[in-house]
Amino acid sequence: MVSVSGELITRGITNMKPIGKAFLGGVVALVAASSGAPAQYNKAYSDDMACRQYADQAVAPMRDQANTQTFGSALVGAGLGAALGGAIGGGRGAGIGAASGAIAGTGAGVANAQNAGAYIQEQYNAYYYQCMQQRSGPPPSYAPQPSYAPQPSYAPQPAYGSPPPGYYR
Repeated sequence: MVSVSGELITRGITNMKPIGKAFLGGVVALVAASSGAPAQYNKAYSDDMACRQYADQAVAPMRDQANTQTFGSALVGAGLGAALGGAIGGGRGAGIGAASGAIAGTGAGVANAQNAGAYIQEQYNAYYYQCMQQRSGPPPSYAPQPSYAPQPSYAPQPAYGSPPPGYYR
């Protein structure tokens, strides 16, 4: 709106009214068309969340055991390293042995943790898949593809006779 010597001049406002009506009409049509979709979406979402929780609870003891084993292998490595370092190098070698044992024990613990993590993920996927299969129906069956008659082929070519006289290979 622009004011020129007391007069109000409106520019472009009349052009906005059809856009507003079209937008409102589109929103109403979208809401009307998707009235059944929220119920289906909410069921799928709740099934997904319930199965995630179920799978997580099922693998929680395995995850806790893997974490304990990782920490334990580092402690055992440090203890063995300190014992060997003390036996070989006297009191001074115990600190070096403990440090190298902790590093070796941590490395072994990390390798075991990676293997355990992969196994736990496989178990989680299996529990989740099983749960989702129980909550949903069987997959849709598909009609077999139509079979087609074999295509006509060319007749076999006649065999060649003996080579002409004077022909050498």
